[in-house]
Amino acid sequence: MIVGTAGHIDHGKTALLRALTGVEGDHRREERERGITIDLGYRYADLGDGAPTGFIDVPGHERFVHNMLAGASGIDLLLLVIAADDGVMPQTREHLAIAELLGIGRAMVALTKIDRVAPARLDEVRLQIGALLAPGPFAGAPIFPLSSVTGEGVADVRGALAQAAGERTRRGTNGLFRLPIDRAFSVAGAGVVVTGTAFAGAVASGDELMLSPSGRRVRVRGLHAQNRTADAAHAGQRVALNIAGDRLTVESIRRGEWLVHPGLHGPATRLDIELRLLPSEVHALTHWTPVHLHLGAQDVTGRVALLDGDRVRPGEVALAQLVLNGPTHAVHGDALVLRDQSAQRTLGGGRVLDPFAPTRHRRTPARIEQLRALRGQTLEAALPTLLAHADNGIAPWTLERQFNHPRAHWRLPAGVLELTTRQGPWLFAPEVWNGLRSRLLAALERFHADQPDELGPDRDRLRRIALPQLERPVFIALLESLLADEAIQASGPWLHLPGHRVLLTTAEESLKARLWPLLVAGGYDPPWVRDLARALDRDEAEVRHLLRKLARLGELQQVVRDLFYPEATVRALARRLLALEEEVGTVQAADFRDAIGLGRKRSIQLLEHFDCIGLTRRLGNARKVRRDSALVAALAVDAASTPPGS
Repeated sequence: MIVGTAGHIDHGKTALLRALTGVEGDHRREERERGITIDLGYRYADLGDGAPTGFIDVPGHERFVHNMLAGASGIDLLLLVIAADDGVMPQTREHLAIAELLGIGRAMVALTKIDRVAPARLDEVRLQIGALLAPGPFAGAPIFPLSSVTGEGVADVRGALAQAAGERTRRGTNGLFRLPIDRAFSVAGAGVVVTGTAFAGAVASGDELMLSPSGRRVRVRGLHAQNRTADAAHAGQRVALNIAGDRLTVESIRRGEWLVHPGLHGPATRLDIELRLLPSEVHALTHWTPVHLHLGAQDVTGRVALLDGDRVRPGEVALAQLVLNGPTHAVHGDALVLRDQSAQRTLGGGRVLDPFAPTRHRRTPARIEQLRALRGQTLEAALPTLLAHADNGIAPWTLERQFNHPRAHWRLPAGVLELTTRQGPWLFAPEVWNGLRSRLLAALERFHADQPDELGPDRDRLRRIALPQLERPVFIALLESLLADEAIQASGPWLHLPGHRVLLTTAEESLKARLWPLLVAGGYDPPWVRDLARALDRDEAEVRHLLRKLARLGELQQVVRDLFYPEATVRALARRLLALEEEVGTVQAADFRDAIGLGRKRSIQLLEHFDCIGLTRRLGNARKVRRDSALVAALAVDAASTPPGS
């Protein structure tokens, strides 16, 4: 169990922990000279259950609340320290508010310095404490009067802490390991050591981790858990990790960085959050207010963009996006605290809903619905709403990272579609997927109406005109499903509806009858468009339009601009190329030139066309035939259907 102190300066937090653990807390010279705690202090004690309990001593001075926040995340039990002579003070209230914002689950109150006051004063302070706690989650928390000087009541606190440690539910280790770094130092003979409270997962010696958001990879050389040498540690423990990495130094690590499993690395500068403004605030919080964000052990500045209104009144809860001035690490559900621009006052806090918040369309009704669903605690509960408003679907790995919830532990709600794409599985709501299919078919129908002379667009053009916002692997999966269902057909690279055909007009049929013999007679060197137009005394544009239409019908292939080969001629050239490869191995341009009896320039144009249609693969200046190409398969069909001797 991890216990964290809280309370006003000089209320006896450090003295109480000394009495509980027997360990001095303020090690720094300036702390001893000034008699106050400046930075975080850590101690451990066996309270009687055989397992060490970790104690985090936080500064009480208002100037060091940022240090207090660095240690407050991850604690299991709040030990709120209030001096009997002073009673409830400003930092008492602020520390308590911070503990509530961080979602600390349990608290008890140490009423210190009872040796300095009369019984009447003790009763008065008890009433103050009851009134302080009554509105919040710690209402009814036990109060333990004590004196760290005389020892009176210390045993009662120790016993209550031991009982709480025995009742504590161990945190789950299903997620990947993550730990906010609150200290980094060097140990002679060992190297760099970092410490923090493990938020999730487990870690063992030899593991590869990553410093986030810097992205530096490190290896765990050894570790301590709860101040004891161990081979492994898990969520909920104070952990010290001896790490090594390329040119890793203590100076290169800052408080607030995270040590995470590589699968969790993903720096973010925008966080969608659920924001709660403290009831004690005097003014409403307005859009674009500058703030300090405290998350884990990190303090980073940024601004609050309100998503469902233009202001949040004291005590209200709202949806907001934090636009940060530096990268951070977060997952869904992380508790956070917001302080004002000068870092003098705690404004409020909340929970992270989406650590990868969008930069655009963040206020749309669909996005607001997604964020409302993310207010729930589990991925499974939020997923149907997330998918219902996700035109692109959602890749499972993004959800794994967002929730730190590995796929192996998911239970997908009924009705969720899991599709296979070239980038792995993808999740869709059935109604969204069916809507995409309908939109794609409607776009293709409009294309046929607008371009009746074209057989259809290729896949890239169809994506641009139908679903430009759809990610490419999702579009390919969508298209392949429609092709498999024969809702769309492919003629070469062209995509069209099953009933659509490109038809030649009577005039075009007449022109084709005149120019086709000229193309066939040209053999491996058919006439150019300008030569055909001159020979037939027709306009070049008219001839070019007809040849392109015939190419879309699959009767011709355009090798270069204004040079078209009949399909039969292309197949004849392909057969010559296959025979040449069997004879010489890899085919050089000169070999192909000599085989077909054309010049070098035309031979290279033909070879480059074969590269484009997938018949050949270029290897330097040579070519190899791709035996898996569609043209090779077509030649095999031709050979099988040709009678022997013909």
